[in-house]
Amino acid sequence: MKSNLTNEQVAESIKAQFDEAIISVDTPYDFLTIEVEASKTYSIIEWLKNNETLQINFLTNLGGVHYPESTDRELVVVYHLHSMVNNFRLRLKTALPISNPEIDSIVKIYDGANWMERETYDFYGIIFKGHPNLTRILNEDTMDYFPLRKEYHLEDATREDKDDRFFGR
Repeated sequence: MKSNLTNEQVAESIKAQFDEAIISVDTPYDFLTIEVEASKTYSIIEWLKNNETLQINFLTNLGGVHYPESTDRELVVVYHLHSMVNNFRLRLKTALPISNPEIDSIVKIYDGANWMERETYDFYGIIFKGHPNLTRILNEDTMDYFPLRKEYHLEDATREDKDDRFFGR
């Protein structure tokens, strides 16, 4: 089923309302992707859901990404949003510094964000301010680190029993 909206229409609508908060707009694989300032993310998502034309009424996914080389932008929160009415998908991204990885929770906008935010906290350490129960969901409560951050070596460099020739290196 074809969408009632185009990437250009949605991007222009968001720019008209939140131009100062837009960092970049891209369409990889024809998938509208907008990066926004972290402080405006909640307002933008709330506006997208309540906008009578766009009707972005479903949170498909919420997750994190760690880019250790990006100074003061190491952690990224990615929201995949969907308008069931218009058959339109949108990816919204926002970057956070690893020294203060805090962003407003969107549980009040989308109930389904509850467990997704908990999982993102559990694996990346991103703190969702205002979340009703931001605790670990899959990992042990005693863990003092976040396992999907790229802070640890994948292999033990002291191993002598492994021949790298057999692993494409």
